Amino acid sequence: MDALILGSSTGGLSLFISGRSSWRSKDLKAVHFPNSSIRVQVPTYKSYNLVGNFYTKRIQHRARGILETSTVFQKSNTKFLVNATSGHPLESEPKAYPNTPWNSAKNALDAFYRFSRPHTVIGTALSIISVSLLAVEKLSDISPLFFIGVLEAVVAALFMNIYIVGLNQLSDVEIDKVNKPYLPLASGEYSTLTGIMIVTSFSIMSFWLGWVVGSWPLFWALFVSFVLGTAYSINLPLLRWKRFALVAAMCILAVRAVIVQLAFYLHIQTHVFSRPAVISKPLIFATAFMSFFSVVIALFKDIPDIEGDKIFGIKSYTVRLGQEKVFWTCISLLEMAYGVSILVGATSPYTWSKVITVLGHSVLASILWIRAKSIDLKSKAAITSCYMLIWKLFYAEYFLIPLIR
Repeated sequence: MDALILGSSTGGLSLFISGRSSWRSKDLKAVHFPNSSIRVQVPTYKSYNLVGNFYTKRIQHRARGILETSTVFQKSNTKFLVNATSGHPLESEPKAYPNTPWNSAKNALDAFYRFSRPHTVIGTALSIISVSLLAVEKLSDISPLFFIGVLEAVVAALFMNIYIVGLNQLSDVEIDKVNKPYLPLASGEYSTLTGIMIVTSFSIMSFWLGWVVGSWPLFWALFVSFVLGTAYSINLPLLRWKRFALVAAMCILAVRAVIVQLAFYLHIQTHVFSRPAVISKPLIFATAFMSFFSVVIALFKDIPDIEGDKIFGIKSYTVRLGQEKVFWTCISLLEMAYGVSILVGATSPYTWSKVITVLGHSVLASILWIRAKSIDLKSKAAITSCYMLIWKLFYAEYFLIPLIR
């Protein structure tokens, strides 16, 4: 039996019958496959009609397999290239598992994990816990009542956080296909309806929990975050404030620097402990320092997204001034904030507080400077990695804030 041989040439793929080298051209017929460059030649004369029909069908079947394999390879290779250049260290790649109920659940959890933007979830939780500790005056304050109050605030705030980041993704699907193709809405894992259902559900749960708790500082924190988060993202007349660099930065500063510090501190101080509101030195420091940090996050987050922002007309400072200027502005602002923090720590009357805060901020400032000097600003992956480092420094600061005295 003749063997099936696959050959290639500059004109595309060609299949031919081996086993006989004396076929005459007049005895062969060409078979072309639609939408491809594959052609085959099979015997056509009478004595080989049966053989010709057999090979024609057999080769057509093999050719379909070759085309399907090529298509799968191209899709797989494209996905690999997108994932290799996206650069998002705290967020996992979309994972594919065999189709079983358990693996379907894994896929769903993985998609939701990416949808929730985990670096913001961690930042929100740590900030609330840290600020809540500022209201602790004595060891007996660390009680079940305190933990319940903190848990209420954290859960309600995380629900609102998911609403805000989810709404931003719903409004930025086309931009995210360029800047963040791994997100579930941009990749097609979530439909628009699924995204709407998630953000609606979480906003309702957040407000419901805030109302049930009965803490006005908590409820107003949720409400103001809802209003600013909606105005920042939603594409309606006079809204979508993220288009305007200064207004966008002010929205992030208001939530991350002011609302988180003041409202959640007052939630613990006035609602949980039933004490009068007191504006303490650590609270002032936390609000001032996080104002710097929030501005840096607001500016830095647009540096790796410059390509998509240019295409869709988002006039961020990075688009207007360039990546390098904005990058070094962010680094300078943070280094200034660390310098002031070292001075504040040095004025503490408590030796333990002085040592920890001065040493801690010195280490963080050094880490930032060393990393900044080694960044390749032409690499999106490197810039994104540095952005995630800034979030880690943000987390670290909330471990130091309760130690300011």
